[in-house]
Amino acid sequence: MVEPRVPGSRDSALELPCGEHVDTHDLHLGMREFDCNCGGTHAVVLDPHPLARFVPEFLVEVLQATVEPSDDHDEFTTVHLLGVVMEEFPDSVAVADTSEDGAVGYSMAWVTEFDSRRLHEVVVELLVELMEHAVSHAEDDAVMDEFEAQMLEFDVATFVDEYRAERDFEDRHDSAV
Repeated sequence: MVEPRVPGSRDSALELPCGEHVDTHDLHLGMREFDCNCGGTHAVVLDPHPLARFVPEFLVEVLQATVEPSDDHDEFTTVHLLGVVMEEFPDSVAVADTSEDGAVGYSMAWVTEFDSRRLHEVVVELLVELMEHAVSHAEDDAVMDEFEAQMLEFDVATFVDEYRAERDFEDRHDSAV
């Protein structure tokens, strides 16, 4: 596990929401969270992490086919997803742009105030809101009613528990078990 500290290089220091610091060189692709000197556990997401870390591949395909990013990305990515999280929780997410640092294997890193399980719940809740917004634009009351009925039966915590049980979060590739 990474130990938050003030690193030797100013450029690699990331101030966390709790006020501690972590060296971005200590973050790696296999990391999902770490225990902090503040006493909390912080989730870690890096831009190469797949969206399937949070939701099934079929939903990733739907998001990538339907959400058109307004930046230079061709499809909806982890970068966009964490942007949504940051928009909703601006004081709970620290972000580092490491695109100029050839010593790390990623371009962007996000460390949240909450642990990886809570982040997973937040992501699913925000994706449900995004889907609800998209369905509302369909201008089809039957579709909206069906979506709302399904969402009344959908329990985010249960989904996250089941999804995490089906995934191998110890492996850097987040492959299905």
